[in-house]
Amino acid sequence: MNIHAPLDKIKLLNPAHPNKSTGIINGKSSGLLNWNDIAYPQMYELYQTLLSNFWKAQEINMQDDIKQWDFLTETERDVFLRINTQLASLDSLQTPTMSQVADYVTDSSFKAIFSVISQQEAVHNESYSYILSSLVPLSEQNARFDDAKNDPVVQKRNGLILEAYEAFREQPSAQNLFKLGVNSINLEGIYFYAGFAFFYHLARQQKMLKTSTMISYIQRDEMQHAFFISQFIRILLTENPELNTDENIQYIYNTVGEAVELEKEWAGIILKDIPGIDLEEFGFYVEYLANKRLRQLGLRNFYEERENPMPWIHVFSDEMINETKSDFFEQKSRTYTKVTQTNGFDEL
Repeated sequence: MNIHAPLDKIKLLNPAHPNKSTGIINGKSSGLLNWNDIAYPQMYELYQTLLSNFWKAQEINMQDDIKQWDFLTETERDVFLRINTQLASLDSLQTPTMSQVADYVTDSSFKAIFSVISQQEAVHNESYSYILSSLVPLSEQNARFDDAKNDPVVQKRNGLILEAYEAFREQPSAQNLFKLGVNSINLEGIYFYAGFAFFYHLARQQKMLKTSTMISYIQRDEMQHAFFISQFIRILLTENPELNTDENIQYIYNTVGEAVELEKEWAGIILKDIPGIDLEEFGFYVEYLANKRLRQLGLRNFYEERENPMPWIHVFSDEMINETKSDFFEQKSRTYTKVTQTNGFDEL
C-alpha cells in the first residue's frame, strides 16, 4: 500500500463485498452492519459504553451556579469565560472531523463509533454554550468567542491539531489519517485538562458545582474517545505494516511531547492568577496523562513514571474512571508493549 495515496471515499453499499469488513481502511465491506458479525467484536462493547454515557446539557439545572456567579472574584469570572470558550473552540473541530474520517473507514462498526463520537462532541459544544447562556448575555459570549479565535497563544495551541486535521481534509491518505488520529488523542486526552482542573478547583471550594458536574460528563466522554482512537491507531498500524515505521512511532512521541508543552504553556497563562493551583504540579500532571496516552498506544512512557501528582482531582473524577479496560488489541508488533489492566487504562 502507498501510504500517501488518496483513500477512496467508501460507497454506501457494495453488495458484492462481505458484511464483515476485511480492513478498517482499504478493505472490502458491503456497508451493512451486523454487530453480531464484526471483525473486532470488542468494538460492540465500546459502542455500548459510549451509548450508556448519553446525556444532555439541559438535564443539569444551573440555578445554583447562576446564584454563585456574582460571588466569584473578577479573576475567576474572567478565567471561567476564557476557558469555556476556548474549550468550545477545540470541540468545534471534532464534530466535522470525526464525520469526515467515517467517510473513508471501510469497517461499518468503526463508522458507527465515529458517528457517535461526532454526535457527543456536538453535545459538548452545546454544553459550553448552555453554561454561557446561563451566566452572561449574548454580547459577552460573542466577544469571548472572538477572543478565543484571535488569542495568539490559543492559535499556537490549536495549530498543532489544525495542521493535521487540515492535511487529512486536503489529502485523505493513510499517512494523514494516522497523524490525524495521534492529534485527536492530543486534543481529547491531553488538551482540555488545564480547563478541567480549573473547574474542579472551583468545585473543591464548593463553587459552580453544576458546571463541574457538566465538565465531569464531558471528561468521561473524552477519555473514551481517546481510548477508542488509540485502539484505532494500533489496529491501523498492524493491518497496514507500511505505516508501522520508526519514523511514525517517533512522530507519536514528538507530537505528544509538543502537545504537553503547549498545554503547560497555556496553563501558565490561563491559571497563573488562580490561588491554590500549583503550575509545576499541573505540569507533572500533564506528563502523567501523556504517559497514559502512550501506554494506551502500546508504547513506553516518555516522562518519568509517577503517580497522579494532583490527587485532589480524584474527588471529582471517581465516576469518570475509564471502564473500557480490556485490551482487545491482540496482535503484537515489534514496537508495541502489550497493554494490561495494570499499565494502561486508569485515567485519573
